[in-house]
Formats: sequence, structure tokens, C-alpha cells
Amino acid sequence: MDPVAAAPTPPSHFIRLGGQEAVARLVDAFYDAMETLPQAATIRAMHEADLTQTRAILAKYFSEWMGGPRLFTPERGAPMLRRRHQRFAIDDAARDAWMQCMRRALVQVCADEELRVELDAALWKVADFMRNTTPDSPSSHP
Repeated sequence: MDPVAAAPTPPSHFIRLGGQEAVARLVDAFYDAMETLPQAATIRAMHEADLTQTRAILAKYFSEWMGGPRLFTPERGAPMLRRRHQRFAIDDAARDAWMQCMRRALVQVCADEELRVELDAALWKVADFMRNTTPDSPSSHP
């Protein structure tokens, strides 16, 4: 018997976090932080006044991104995150504000410190990839 083939698959981030209910709590805590942290005012202004639909979309994306049910792609297509966010000027400060909100949400929702560190590192990569404005140019937009 091949020991690699026999090794159990580790639980997904989705399962380790607590499933769809925990993902929804994470999204709510994230947007609650965005609503209240002064440092997040710029990124909050990039969103619609009513965050109901935005919360639902992010919960579907995170479900899939964390290894849970595919709720985002069948409904909205491939994520194409940079393309979907290209209309916003996302610089280092916006990335950092997004991460500050996410880190606050992770502390509130994710009791597993090891998982929190893993998700933080993965989310940092996503947030950093989203930057489209450099310090040398005020905006990369036309």
C-alpha cells in the first residue's frame, strides 16, 4: 500500500474554522471592523452604503477559497479578484487597512491560533496581490 495514498487528507480551512456559520461570522466581523475603524475609512468608501450583498458575496467566496462548498464560482464565475477590483485605487495603505480589519475579524472568530496564522498569511498574499497603485504614481487608473 502506498503510504502517501493512505495518508488522510487534512481538514480544510473551512472545516477547521467551523464551516459556513463561522465563515459568515468572519465576514460580518470583517465588515463590522471596516465600519468602525478610522483607518478603514478609505476602503469603506470603496463599497456601497448597504453591505448586505457584499457580505453575502464575500461569504460565498471565502467558503470556496477555504476549501468548503463551491458557492461563488457557479454563481459569479471565476473570481478574477484583481480584475474585479481594478476600478479602485488600492495602495499599500488600503491593503494594510483591509488586513487590519481582517485580522480583527480573525481574532474574534478563529479560536485556533495556528489556523489564524495560516489564514493571515494566505490573506496577506491575496491583499498584497490586489494592490494596483504604487507609491510613485497616485493612481494606475485612467
